[in-house]
Amino acid sequence: MPYASPMIGGPSNASCKGQDRACCPDINTLPDGVLLGIFSFFVKDGSMTASGWQTLAHVCQRWRDIVLASPPRLNLRLVYNGNRPISEMPFVSSVLPVAINIAIEDPYQSPSLERFWVNTAAFLESEHCHRICEIDFATVPDPQMERLAAAMEKPFPQLTYLRICCVDSDAMLLKDSFLGGSAPLLRHLELQNCWFPGISKLGLSPNHLVTLHVQAIPYSGYISPQTWVTILSVMDRLESFRLEPPYVPRDPGSRPSLTRSVLPALTELGFEGFHEYLEELLAQIEVPLLNKLVVTFFTRDNFVVPQLHHLINHAESFKTCDRATVIHEYSTTQFAILKEINGSPELSLKLELPKSRHRFSSLAQLCSSSLLLPSTLVQLHIRDFHLLGRQSYGEATQCLEFLDLFIAVKDLSLTEHVGRHVCQVLGELAEERVTEVLPALQNIFLHHSRSWESVPSSIQRFIAARQLSGQPVAVYPWRLASAEL
Repeated sequence: MPYASPMIGGPSNASCKGQDRACCPDINTLPDGVLLGIFSFFVKDGSMTASGWQTLAHVCQRWRDIVLASPPRLNLRLVYNGNRPISEMPFVSSVLPVAINIAIEDPYQSPSLERFWVNTAAFLESEHCHRICEIDFATVPDPQMERLAAAMEKPFPQLTYLRICCVDSDAMLLKDSFLGGSAPLLRHLELQNCWFPGISKLGLSPNHLVTLHVQAIPYSGYISPQTWVTILSVMDRLESFRLEPPYVPRDPGSRPSLTRSVLPALTELGFEGFHEYLEELLAQIEVPLLNKLVVTFFTRDNFVVPQLHHLINHAESFKTCDRATVIHEYSTTQFAILKEINGSPELSLKLELPKSRHRFSSLAQLCSSSLLLPSTLVQLHIRDFHLLGRQSYGEATQCLEFLDLFIAVKDLSLTEHVGRHVCQVLGELAEERVTEVLPALQNIFLHHSRSWESVPSSIQRFIAARQLSGQPVAVYPWRLASAEL
């Protein structure tokens, strides 16, 4: 990060020779508000680092007064990492907000780490707790989390960010008294391997939650999709929601409510689990502003996802995506659609596959005919990795069922192993189907194809048939770097 200097904002006197001095005023003549605007450019990732704002504050007394008088504008905070007792910290007499950030790579590596948790618990219990604006516990063993949770059974009026990641818990439930039942300014809440049943009570008070990520919920913390809908329905400002619920068999006779709750601000939805849970959740919500969807399914045989297709088909942001990518890895297959302009996936569907599962069969099942892909989707990249070896991609019918979804694709890119399978399928098409599968196709890009002789004979048959039909297709070598997500 660059640092401010007294001469920022104008060239030196030497560079002003022959120029109007009014074009390069001394920065000390600028009003406080203008200086504050310049300082705000040093804000990084939503907060100014300790070294950043301290550098500004040490330039001169005026700069120091401006910086320390403007913590909301510059989002100033002091960082406490638990390494020293609070009595030894120089900021005890300060009034600035405090961010507690405990990140330990291996929380079990040494008994000496006990001091981090003792010092942190003491800080949480101290009279300075009202200054805490951020708590980030990245890797907390269960016994230490119990200690920290006990120290947090009181209100934290300035808390805006809370992340707790327990490293080995399968039953960590935070009491209803956690946070004193009130965190009025909380904007970001992320829980992993633990659960806070009292979150619904937080939601019933005026809340500011913008981000709610709950991963690896313990079995003892299971709540139904209906309960989640009740919780989410009062979070009018929620923009990002990610959920990883435990698997609990559902009563086949249970039916979700026919009334859908509208989540007016939600733009990002993430889910990891079994499709039945997601289907029941989606049947009860409407997400009009959704522009990012990330789903990972633990697959079963014969699964259908009509509610997921309904969500995708009605999301306006997905209708302008122009690129689709399929990535086959050792135990997963991922299907994503995205915009070429920024390269970030707008829609990502991933399947956790058993070794025996045919890959295109699973994809065809996930992306059935009820999934309407946008007409703007003109590129399709299908890639795998050498470690897959000779794993089965499924029969030709499943591959064709998947390819039939892409009626607007002009460019098809294939890596070596999966390319052999797709080329074989296209080369064996019946004459009447040659122009029906990928009807807009113009170019095929093959990895490791350096000449026409290296192109599989199967795809050569397809190329010849398309040539005769008056819809020619060209073949080119593919550079993988051009198709990275």
